[in-house]
Amino acid sequence: MGRTSGSRRTGVARSYVTDRVLQPVRQFIRTEAGGGALLLAAASAAFVWANSPWDKSYFDLWHTVVSVDIPLFEASQDLQHWVNDSLMVGFFLVVGLEIKRELLYGELATPRRAALPIAAALGGIVVPALIFASINAGGVGAKGWGIPMATDIAFALAVLALLGNRIPSSLRVFLLALAIVDDIGAISVIAIFYTEGLQFDSLAVAAAILAVLVAVQTAGVRNLAVYLTLGVFLWAAVFESGVHATAAGVLLGVLVPGRHPPAAGARIVSSAPSASTDTPTTDFDAVAVVAVDDKTPLERLEGLLHPWSAFVFVPLFALANSGISLSGETLREAASSPVTYGVVLGLLVGKPIGVVGAVFLATRLGVGSLPAGVTWPHVLGVSLLAGIGFTVSLFITGLAFEDPVLAGEAKIGVLSASVIAAITGYAILRVVGARSNAVAQRG
Repeated sequence: MGRTSGSRRTGVARSYVTDRVLQPVRQFIRTEAGGGALLLAAASAAFVWANSPWDKSYFDLWHTVVSVDIPLFEASQDLQHWVNDSLMVGFFLVVGLEIKRELLYGELATPRRAALPIAAALGGIVVPALIFASINAGGVGAKGWGIPMATDIAFALAVLALLGNRIPSSLRVFLLALAIVDDIGAISVIAIFYTEGLQFDSLAVAAAILAVLVAVQTAGVRNLAVYLTLGVFLWAAVFESGVHATAAGVLLGVLVPGRHPPAAGARIVSSAPSASTDTPTTDFDAVAVVAVDDKTPLERLEGLLHPWSAFVFVPLFALANSGISLSGETLREAASSPVTYGVVLGLLVGKPIGVVGAVFLATRLGVGSLPAGVTWPHVLGVSLLAGIGFTVSLFITGLAFEDPVLAGEAKIGVLSASVIAAITGYAILRVVGARSNAVAQRG
């Protein structure tokens, strides 16, 4: 009897620990998938609105100038730029938290596990950028080479969600890790190559605030209010510095504490019941309560902000940036524009070649191996989903081009390529899933 009870409790404990480790990833994927559907709805609404009899109201709304004048901070810009410079900081803060979580506990936590998604992401960054740059070399659109680098996590995971159990869960985790590394690359490109007119006094203030954040983290402070307050001041300093303000969100995210203090681990262990006794299983509930109470600041902040990012910030960004007024002349210009061609070919051709090629090299060189249950057709399907640029691609478009004509041509490329990539990637993965299920049933 004692042996059976002990085995049962050990199984419960093992199940609990597994859920504790995997829960953040599962919750993230669910939220991103739901947010992807709302993102698509917002983008569609913007497109329809911008091409309706009420199109003037759409553009007038987002070009409305809003001024802010408070002590230590003054700015005046249109509503679209406020969305891009302010609300999207929340999105990039979540990205920073995701990056840190993956580095601490996820697919990027060890070199061996990180090798494959890093290789895939680098291939998916470099090849599309080279394709765009080669098509637009020396032209007015050359500055847009960063546009086809990005992968939209929300859209890509939303497509995978439609496939249900037709694909292995390890494929979702692989795509998530790939997209997060892709985000690191996109953030670096934005900070380095799409920054102009630096104000070094504001940069010095931002550096000082960062130093305070590092000191606070080193001192073991775990109060989120402290980090968020310093984060507001960091955003204002970065905003004034000329570096894009979203960098503040990423920097804050990676500085939020993500590990349990040693005392918390000891408290959880001391609260755990012994598997060799007949302690009622309700004692495991006590362990769960202790663990919930001891959530890291990273887990608490991500749990708080991620739904806002997925269901408010990013859809509003899509609503503000996806309105493209299409006319016969606009379509003719886009059809012959090297900017449009560069974006479309970068996302639809460069992404698959880069991702599949890099994964092939990594596996051949022995630095990584395909995740359990993942086949090469799966990798091809995911490489096409990585070509869904959308959110970050549109974001970089706004930074790369002030000319509305060039920006419009790039947006047409982003939207059309993203739709084609989503449909093609879904079709391939659905066929692969159907064949895998048929083989399993015959076996």
